[in-house]
Amino acid sequence: MELNRALEQHIAVFGESGSGKTVMLSSFYGATQEPQYLQKSLFHVLPGDIGQGNRLHRNYLGMRNSARLPPSDRFAATSYSFSLKFKDGSDGNGLNARPFDALRLVWHDYPGEWFEEDVSGPEEAQRRIDTFKALLRSDVALLLVDGQRLLDNAGEEERYLKSLFGNFRNGLLTLKDDLLEDGKPLVDFPRIWIIALSKSDLLPNLNVFKFRDLLIEKASDDIDELRKVIAGFVEASNALSVGEDFVLFSSAKFDTDKIEVAERVGLDLVLPLAAVLPFERHARWAEAMHLPGKLVENLLRGAGSLAASLLGRARMSGPLGLLLNFVGPDVVQEAANMAEDKLKDINAQAMAKRDFITATLTGFRMDLVKGEEAETLLRSRR
Repeated sequence: MELNRALEQHIAVFGESGSGKTVMLSSFYGATQEPQYLQKSLFHVLPGDIGQGNRLHRNYLGMRNSARLPPSDRFAATSYSFSLKFKDGSDGNGLNARPFDALRLVWHDYPGEWFEEDVSGPEEAQRRIDTFKALLRSDVALLLVDGQRLLDNAGEEERYLKSLFGNFRNGLLTLKDDLLEDGKPLVDFPRIWIIALSKSDLLPNLNVFKFRDLLIEKASDDIDELRKVIAGFVEASNALSVGEDFVLFSSAKFDTDKIEVAERVGLDLVLPLAAVLPFERHARWAEAMHLPGKLVENLLRGAGSLAASLLGRARMSGPLGLLLNFVGPDVVQEAANMAEDKLKDINAQAMAKRDFITATLTGFRMDLVKGEEAETLLRSRR
């Protein structure tokens, strides 16, 4: 795998209308623009579209300063691009020594109304298909469970959950014939489907284990049916994780007359989930499963750059560098299977050398561990 100068990761977010997608995205981006974040972070989060960035920031400021929720935007099918521009270190190797210069996150927001309502005509039907095709490059999909709806159905949560997962399942089935050419399964398709609780602040006694247990008790059959539908889209459906990972999100603490945007849960995991979770999972699948070569190549796309960065290996220039800048599968597996102690050691060395790319990516891996320790995240070990 040749090292790239830029790395792009995609994440798809699915949730019914009112589940908090816009608030979540606004809170995620707005927090990265706060002075305290800018001072301590090793990178700047820059919007791909300045107008989009300003609208998200305005939403965030409206919540922070005026307790004003972002306006509802029905049927808005939008992709948001954010670049993580690393601050310049002083390791003496120069910019060309970096395996890549920026990490780009593309957030695909799929309208919840398309899971709940019929389209109005052929034009909207085509827009729904085109929107879904745009997110096929995503490695990670978030399926949002609305904490408010769980609270409204306390004691009878299965009523809401069956409807929710049924809508997801039927919405995907509606698209299947238009997405599969001649019925052939897809290589490019989200393969990690994380179930996320939005508005988790409304259920403060529900940690990620209790959330998982609630879903299994009340809706395990419905999740299994959804998994079967998703498996019908992809080549090598054994390289697929649906409903095996869980995370809690809260965009802020909402009181009657104020919104505490600093009291958030889980949103600091968005970048690690998008950037390094797929690398870990895909490398594990590539090593453990007998997968078609084309699929392995697809799963490990960009893995060489990530592996080199996680291990703190610089890019070499000159004729010898042309050979050495290729990263083989052994190095990818070494980086993916790195023990926590070694991870911390490489992170500390990177910080000391001001190698901010390695420090950030190893920090992301450590953030996933912290999320599990805080009982906010639960990762599949498969």
